[in-house]
Amino acid sequence: MGVVVPRRCLEWLLGLYFLSHIPITLFMDLQVLLPPELYPAQFRSLMSWYCKEFKDPLLQKPPVWFKSFVFCELLFQLPFFPFATYAFFKGGCRWIRTPAIIYSVHTMTTLIPILSSFLLEEFSKASGFKGLKPETPRERLTLVCIYAPYLIIPIVLLLFMLRNPYYKHEEKRKKK
Repeated sequence: MGVVVPRRCLEWLLGLYFLSHIPITLFMDLQVLLPPELYPAQFRSLMSWYCKEFKDPLLQKPPVWFKSFVFCELLFQLPFFPFATYAFFKGGCRWIRTPAIIYSVHTMTTLIPILSSFLLEEFSKASGFKGLKPETPRERLTLVCIYAPYLIIPIVLLLFMLRNPYYKHEEKRKKK
């Protein structure tokens, strides 16, 4: 009983993460790829406000490499989110282990260049960037903090899938 409660709490946290990621992907992230006409004015306004308020250069003028990450999010991650949401809310679904490991490694890999660009990129006129840019260390760190959960939670997920005895346990198959 003592081990089940922390596992279920973490499963619920992961379920909420994946559930919340569905509308974020559909209504915010995919605006980078899809025609603006597909989105109601309210979602376009929300994106505009976010870009102005937080000076997110990747969503204002997305470079090709960032668009490729969003394309992978559409193609691979978005279909995974409902399955992950179901598995973690239900709890005890060992079949989610391998897809969750793949998701977490993929997501962590994409977040490294994203966070690095916020911290290290020169968003000057000389670089050809024409939007609002994070100019102060505080603005850069704010962007890092906004994106950091999408690195931290996949790290937690990966460790949970690799280290938790419940998910590590492999059932022995009966020999015929």
